[in-house]
Amino acid sequence: MIQNNKDVIVAVATAPGRGGVGVVRLSGSADLSPYLTGLVGRQTMEPRLATYCRFRDAQGEVIDEGIALYFPSPGSFTGENVLELQGHGGTVVLNRLVLRCVELGARLARPGEFSERAFLNDKMDLTQAEAIADLIDASSYEAARSAVRSMQGEFSVLVNQLVEKMIRLRIYVEAAIDFPEEEIDFLADERLRKNLHDLAFDLQAILVRARQGSILRDGMTLVLAGRPNAGKSSLLNALAGSDAAIVTPVAGTTRDVLRERILLDGLPLNVVDTAGLRESDNPIEQEGVRRAWVEIENADVILFLVDATETDSPDLLSIWPEYFTRLPEARQPVTLVLNKIDRSGHTAGAVSGRVNTFAISAKERTGLAALSAYLQKTIGYQGQAEGVFSARRRHLDALIKAQSLVATGIAQLEDAGAGELLAEDLRQAQAQLSEITGQFTSDDLLGRIFSSFCIGK
Repeated sequence: MIQNNKDVIVAVATAPGRGGVGVVRLSGSADLSPYLTGLVGRQTMEPRLATYCRFRDAQGEVIDEGIALYFPSPGSFTGENVLELQGHGGTVVLNRLVLRCVELGARLARPGEFSERAFLNDKMDLTQAEAIADLIDASSYEAARSAVRSMQGEFSVLVNQLVEKMIRLRIYVEAAIDFPEEEIDFLADERLRKNLHDLAFDLQAILVRARQGSILRDGMTLVLAGRPNAGKSSLLNALAGSDAAIVTPVAGTTRDVLRERILLDGLPLNVVDTAGLRESDNPIEQEGVRRAWVEIENADVILFLVDATETDSPDLLSIWPEYFTRLPEARQPVTLVLNKIDRSGHTAGAVSGRVNTFAISAKERTGLAALSAYLQKTIGYQGQAEGVFSARRRHLDALIKAQSLVATGIAQLEDAGAGELLAEDLRQAQAQLSEITGQFTSDDLLGRIFSSFCIGK
């Protein structure tokens, strides 16, 4: 059902700056003929037919000339009446077109409001709407491919299939509880157990694919930590393939946090170079160390670098005890990296007999291939995996909660024969999955999601 949005909204739909073509988009359930008359001097326009026009201001002066396209409801992106004005991509020209639309009664669109209206008008579900923003923001070829799959509804189909399975299981269990005279003995029904375990398996399979999609979308935050002059900035430069950080023989060159977004064999990496960890009386260096610990706490993976010329086979617990005392419950994987092997004589690659320890030379860029392969394995990155769809943190959280609820429900059935508790766990799991596609979503969540979109989309 099309929502009755009385407001006509307008925004520039193309990126800011200069360009050959710029697009201004209007949308609303109201009649758009006043805008056609006021802008191009027409009362009507042939739907979905590109029409050459001159766009005029209130005094009849030509603002620009270009193409107008009219999409009547419901056959448009938003499901409402939509008018697109395609002119030249100059900031002043596009702003004048928007101002003219406002003079005619439109209001400026909020970020993501066009996509929000498309969702509210059932033109797409929430995962498809989010995938549009993910496609725009994609930083790699694989990330763009996964966003297209979600935009075309692949993720939604899988989630809806899970929801249907849960509904069928709930109907069976709740019927046995509500109508005991039917003598449905679900406790002895092996098909119910099989279907529950199949549901748990399907949930896990989708979660694996969603995690891969989340990695492609958000990347992995890799923090480089270590003592001063261990070679952290040199490793950053080696991974980035450029001189992103200043490198000198002076210990403590890096005083602040330095971030670099790179692609490592297709894996998006947010690499964070931090100040050397040591006690200091210098307030600037103290602040740098404090910021380093903040980044360490928020990392996905940590590389702790040591100078290979100063130790033969270090143990992480003995060489970095502060990590275990300051973050006793930390769950981030920490990898020990012996750097400067061009001067120490170590063999590049994984260190034999040492778990999560690698020997490299950031200066000579040796040993990086083995370290790169290890990082991809650690985070679960599978390269060019087919069938991966774009996923966000909230999708993963919902899938994980649903998986936990199904596991609890199975335990309730098998250990205690508690059908009522199984039914409740399935109900809650279904609600979690419904939040993914927006079938059951709070207005507050919708506001947070669409506010992160581009204006004009």
